[in-house]
Amino acid sequence: MNKQLKVLFIGTYVPKECGIATFTSDLLNSVSGENNDVHCEVIALSDPSETYNYPEEVVFQIQKEKLEDYYLAADYINQSDADIVCLQHEFGLYGGNAGDYIFALLSGINKPVITTMHTVIREPELEYRVSTEKLIRYSEKLVVMSQTAVDMLKDVYKAPEDKIEIIFHGVPDYPFNNCSKYKKMLNLKGSPLVLTFGLLSKNKGIESVLEALPDVVNQYPDLIYLVLGATHPMVKKTQGEAYRQYLKNKVSELGLENNVVFHDKFVEKEELCNYILASDIYVSPYLSREQIVSGALTYAMGMGKAIVSTPYWYAQEMLSDNRGLLIDFGDTDGFKKSLSYLIENPEECDNMRKKAYDFGRKMTWKNVGKKYNTVFGKALMNYNTYPGIQNRFYFLPIQLPEVKLDHLKLLTDDVGIIQHTNLGVPARRYGYSTDDIGRALVALTKLIDNPQKVEEFRKIITTYMSFLEHAQTDTGHFHNFMSYQREFLDEKGSEDTLGRAIYGLGHVISCSYLSRNIRTLAHTLVSKSGPEMENLDSPRAKAYAMCGLYEILRAGIDIDEFESVFNSCRDVVKPIDTLVDRDYFESIFISHADSLVDLYEANHKEDWNWFEPTVTYSNAKLSESLLLAYNYTKNRTYREIGLATLDFLTEIQWNCDFFDTVGNQGWYSYNGEKPLFDQQPIEAGYLTQAYISAYEIVREEKYLELAKYSFEYFLGRNRLRTVMYDYSTGAVCDGLNSDGMNCNQGAEPVICFLMALSSLNEHTNKAFSTILQSRVSDGISDEALEKRKSLLSVKAE
Repeated sequence: MNKQLKVLFIGTYVPKECGIATFTSDLLNSVSGENNDVHCEVIALSDPSETYNYPEEVVFQIQKEKLEDYYLAADYINQSDADIVCLQHEFGLYGGNAGDYIFALLSGINKPVITTMHTVIREPELEYRVSTEKLIRYSEKLVVMSQTAVDMLKDVYKAPEDKIEIIFHGVPDYPFNNCSKYKKMLNLKGSPLVLTFGLLSKNKGIESVLEALPDVVNQYPDLIYLVLGATHPMVKKTQGEAYRQYLKNKVSELGLENNVVFHDKFVEKEELCNYILASDIYVSPYLSREQIVSGALTYAMGMGKAIVSTPYWYAQEMLSDNRGLLIDFGDTDGFKKSLSYLIENPEECDNMRKKAYDFGRKMTWKNVGKKYNTVFGKALMNYNTYPGIQNRFYFLPIQLPEVKLDHLKLLTDDVGIIQHTNLGVPARRYGYSTDDIGRALVALTKLIDNPQKVEEFRKIITTYMSFLEHAQTDTGHFHNFMSYQREFLDEKGSEDTLGRAIYGLGHVISCSYLSRNIRTLAHTLVSKSGPEMENLDSPRAKAYAMCGLYEILRAGIDIDEFESVFNSCRDVVKPIDTLVDRDYFESIFISHADSLVDLYEANHKEDWNWFEPTVTYSNAKLSESLLLAYNYTKNRTYREIGLATLDFLTEIQWNCDFFDTVGNQGWYSYNGEKPLFDQQPIEAGYLTQAYISAYEIVREEKYLELAKYSFEYFLGRNRLRTVMYDYSTGAVCDGLNSDGMNCNQGAEPVICFLMALSSLNEHTNKAFSTILQSRVSDGISDEALEKRKSLLSVKAE
């Protein structure tokens, strides 16, 4: 390779006392030591209770049960210069159901993944089958350590054969020698010295060996059986030392106190190797057949030990051709006979040792490192052969989805919109809200682009207007929440509620396709709200109100066209002396714009271009309102701050792959950490609207591109790679949580989706109108015109 290969390992890592941690460390050293052109780093798995002084190659840590860490690790990998990821996989290593948290990481990275599978299950329960099949899909190559594992991957999981590579578990490279040197070094006795080592747990089957020993030690009283290793940390956490104490009790019962020694400690690799080299016989009495690899057995073979083992899958394959003795699980008599045979037949024992040692030369870490580097090279070649492989959004539609109001209509009854659902079914106990009604009027009026649409939307818009008329208080404010029993639950809603009502009413007033009666009623409600609008403090309430007032101002509406209707029905509308004029609306509009400027000047810093010390909710609406203020007044301060804050929202949320919007688990404060969840679709909808407004005002192409990407958030371009939009009904899921998508489909997400979609459609229609106007002068045919129109549709890249 012409440049240094950079490999990022994922797994547990030393100094954690764990077999896979040791394996990962040895593999890293073998890969980098075999070739100076390879640079290795590690993402280490830890538990919350653990604190380790990791070596410098550990560049990132994941807390096993913290899903958010897996997403953050994916971001780290994508931003790193790593060429390839080498994942160590065992189900218990990762959090979630059958270790499925790891897929939050694997689904989000754009690097080839080589997975070393330390466990393969022949008869998996459903969750383990699903997890294994997903692992196969996400991996460029699968490394297993035995032919048995290869056969299971192909037969049970239908893994493609060209994805699978056999690379044996590595072993240190020691010369073949006798044991006396190392016994003396460690001050060990035993003739013979029988060894079992590894983290202690019930599946080790050590009691089977103990029960076999009395008859053997009667004949060979100098025999020592050394059980080396600490209790497995997870076993110790849940069961304490119950298994070790059980074994010690059995030793006492059998009268073996002088022949059995427990070394209760986790030994580092060099010391472990010395113990193995000092032993005469290694015993591997596992109780489970489904053991696809054993580092302990591999080490014993590589150092030329005589081996007695139960016939778990790995042992059956490794000890074939007389490289060891196999006896049945729990066969006490078999252990007794096998140990006696090896002691009584030293020549046969020595031949067995040599065969194991010779086979072990294939498994030295030097050879393992070479083979992994070869697999890395093949994986990179295959991965780079397909330029589109990193595009995870190929499934996005070529054109915008069609407008579907099925779900909105499902939520709408003769009162208003039911706020929430239970898995898509309207949940009546939550009642209705003015917040939803105001925004729904924005979405619907923006969708009315010709007179034919009016009849389609007339009933639903009339229902929503009826709700707002009923919700307005005597002071001009609005109640927000109404129960399903049609009782208002508050004296008045929040300031945001008032702003959202004005937002919707402004769009009704400016929609020339609607009847004059409906528009007059809307003007009446807004006029009555004037004093309340003047006294708003909430920045978002001001922004909402400005967006509604902008619609009235830009349309150049003269109250003369409404006064005749208003005067004719003054006796039936809520008391109001007169409709307010344009100048009054304009004064409120500019006053609010100026106050947002003041807020920005008070809070922004060199690296924090925002109105407040914290980025919270409905954020893009603040930026958009100032852009609209610029478009109306041409005050460049509004433009500069509107663009600066919108660009800031882009900077903190767009990662060049998808929008990672600020979650509401604590919000995002200056010098704080941005929460990843719970992400609300309203943020993506408002971003889309703001980007479209920015593009139409300043004509910078980047805003049109960003509008595409923010809208695609609904369609799967998000952190969870999950489609939130239901193409069949028009429903939208409520949000993205740390444990997956919130499958409820309430009013707010579908309304915000429709607002975003209507903004994009409106932009496309404007662009098409421009083409249409130049049709005659350009001589464009009908066929060419349709092609040009289709090109204006928002597409996935």
